[in-house]
Amino acid sequence: MQTLDLVAPTTQELISAGLQLPIMEAFYTIQGEGRFTGHPAYFIRLGGCDVGCVWCDVKESWEAAKWPVLSIEKIVEDALAFPGRLVVITGGEPLMYNLDPLTKLLKEKGFTTNIETSGAHPFSGDFDWVCFSPKKFKKPHPSIYKVADELKVVIYNKSDFSFAQEHARLVNPVCELRLQPEWSKAEKFTPEIIEYVKNHPNWKISLQTHKFMDIP
Repeated sequence: MQTLDLVAPTTQELISAGLQLPIMEAFYTIQGEGRFTGHPAYFIRLGGCDVGCVWCDVKESWEAAKWPVLSIEKIVEDALAFPGRLVVITGGEPLMYNLDPLTKLLKEKGFTTNIETSGAHPFSGDFDWVCFSPKKFKKPHPSIYKVADELKVVIYNKSDFSFAQEHARLVNPVCELRLQPEWSKAEKFTPEIIEYVKNHPNWKISLQTHKFMDIP
């Protein structure tokens, strides 16, 4: 009787299926930016990014191969050790991966799921809140515009104001619009952002409050 050889999937195949993911870090803290500012949240920072923002403050996340690959069961188990049930999946660029399995398991365990993404890859995952922060360095995938709950544009140059308006025209009408000064340019651009929002009241200001309060 002939037997079939069962070949276990490789790590890369499991990553491609979204069943294992490279984790740069995961930590329980206070969300410092955007709609959920001030909320306790468990951050899952995935390793790997091909966007390449010059002002990125987590450039060490860019190389996925540097970080341990964990099963989604282990990722969720670690999140369950903390009392909060808000999870923020970030990176790196989290949409480089299929996030359907991870978010499905998180929701089964009672978590509210948020994502922070540049939208540079096809959208995946089941999220309660999608923070879309487009970058000039890599064009967003069209799938992000209809699902974005929040458009957060980082102001690093004066041209970023018009860049923000370009994307505001593409998101759905109920998407919240926010401008956030890049931390190293905050002194220069915060006054300009204030005036801009006063003159364009459909926009709001987002600040990196965790940096003001020295919260990791």
